[in-house]
Amino acid sequence: MRGLIAQFIDHIAYERGLSSNTCSAYEADLLAFVAFLEGDCGAVPIGAVTREHIAAFLDAQRQRRMSVRTLARRLVALKVFFAYLFSEGLIRENVAEVMETPNKGRQLPRTLSESEIVRLLESVSGSSARDVRDRSMLELFYACGLRVSEVVALRLGDVRFEEGVVRCIGKGDKQRVVPIGGEARLRLERYVSESRLAFAKGRPDEPCLFLTRLGKAFTRQGIFAMLVQRAQAAGIASELSPHVLRHCFASHLLAHGANIRAIQEMLGHADIATTQIYTHLDCGQTVDTHARFHPRHARPPA
Repeated sequence: MRGLIAQFIDHIAYERGLSSNTCSAYEADLLAFVAFLEGDCGAVPIGAVTREHIAAFLDAQRQRRMSVRTLARRLVALKVFFAYLFSEGLIRENVAEVMETPNKGRQLPRTLSESEIVRLLESVSGSSARDVRDRSMLELFYACGLRVSEVVALRLGDVRFEEGVVRCIGKGDKQRVVPIGGEARLRLERYVSESRLAFAKGRPDEPCLFLTRLGKAFTRQGIFAMLVQRAQAAGIASELSPHVLRHCFASHLLAHGANIRAIQEMLGHADIATTQIYTHLDCGQTVDTHARFHPRHARPPA
């Protein structure tokens, strides 16, 4: 189970962009649960864990006079962990799903404003092979809302320039095709025609789309580090991760009137409820939309 925990921590750090403090806290919580399973329950395997095991663990923590805040965090860590295992097909049932956690209100995804996105993209304006590569990757993230794992897995043949789409493999090995858009398409074409061969180290048959200076495929950690570096150079103060760009893709589309079902399909969500969490409008956008489109928004004459 420790291997699955390491895999999960890697996921929330480099795909979800959670802070190092949160990742460390979640890891400690999950390792405490494993120690409980091994010491008190006879080494229960992950597929055999039940709600009763989780409840017994929390009860044991209470008896050790663990604070209410720590108990709540440990339950949240377990819920997020089991949701991840279930979404990846590693367990048959999410046994932690119905367990109640303290209601802290709905937490909306972090996003950047459209002006911040423009500032980030336009800050990478150099003509070096590295600048061309990084700009094309950033444009692709924002244009398509791909997960970082999907970008890592992209092959050169997955980009169909004539059709203006990219093919990717999402969760559950489900394939989907997403429009690239004009700007990202131009940037990708420039990268492939001008810069990619320099990274391929004389190997024109290298299949991976995005390559490092060593001629190898990017890792999720490598992309995360590149994005953080570019955001800092652009003066973006917000914590930034590939998943934040995915949020931006969805929320900005919705703000400009895109159909939520179309956004769901492009994001590769099986459930529309997941898309509704990703795509939100802030109060100012909501008021502006109502003012522009509601037939009775304008105040009638006195």
